[in-house]
Amino acid sequence: MKKIALVAALAAVAAPAFAQSSVTLWGRINTSVESQKTGDADRVVAVQNNSSRLGFKGNEDLGGGLKASFMLEHGLNSDDGKQTSTAFWNREAAVQLSGAFGAIKAGLWFNGSYFATADYVSMHNHDTGTSSDALYSGIGWTTGNKVGYFLPNIGGLTGEFSVHAGEGAKVGTSVEKHAYDAALNYDMGPLHLGAGYSSQGDGSQYAVRGLYELGAFTFGGYYQREETGNGYKARDIGRVSAMYTLGASEFHINVGGTTSGGNGSFMTNGAKQYTLAYNYNLSKRTKVYAFYTAVDSTADHHVGDFDSLAVGIRHNF
Repeated sequence: MKKIALVAALAAVAAPAFAQSSVTLWGRINTSVESQKTGDADRVVAVQNNSSRLGFKGNEDLGGGLKASFMLEHGLNSDDGKQTSTAFWNREAAVQLSGAFGAIKAGLWFNGSYFATADYVSMHNHDTGTSSDALYSGIGWTTGNKVGYFLPNIGGLTGEFSVHAGEGAKVGTSVEKHAYDAALNYDMGPLHLGAGYSSQGDGSQYAVRGLYELGAFTFGGYYQREETGNGYKARDIGRVSAMYTLGASEFHINVGGTTSGGNGSFMTNGAKQYTLAYNYNLSKRTKVYAFYTAVDSTADHHVGDFDSLAVGIRHNF
């Protein structure tokens, strides 16, 4: 009887704590069928994954405005069922403590400088798959082994500042260096502004973004400057986009370009990218879409050239 009474007492004490906690399973499956052509190779038909993922997130109310939370996110290929990298929780694995002061986060997550700029104006398919921004530079940033601070919302202004610990790991023949990432966002009514900066070693980038909603129309764009160091030429990258909404339909167009520079692949010579897309929202969670995207490089022998005509379906759960 004493043991039963003790268990009952512990359950009574623990019950309020459990009531303050929640865990959510969520994800996205995004798959398209495409006719793709790369360089001078023959055109192929492909079933294409578009950044599908499975995640768990949870939080606990600690009282006094303080909350503890976690996020685990797994990237998977919806076309063949494989995970997208050797790490299982390859998209996010982080824990966070938040309150009136903002939030402190530690672990792995995608950089705020990217979401504040390129991702924000890639509206038609959330910057995924073959129609994602092929020109944007992610130089200077890394996703793992990070500690970050998030500003609370101050009149529409939010921010993120993170540091990546090199931990003495070797990349090739050199020791990995600390990396830094910063992002600011301002959202007030129809106006949405953003800025991002990242650096690691000799490489760095900064970008600014603007987006404006005007009735059924949305207009956006970003400008980015990449500095690779090591004697290579810097380059400028930019993109403009527009969306028109009519009922459940969305009509999208975006155009991007980069000057010559950098130290990688076809972008050393400069390139352009064009995307024309249509989305039909069957519900808040499910849409079907079609798009045509093309990357046109100034490199010789069509190196870096790519185009795809696609139809797809995306479901969030």
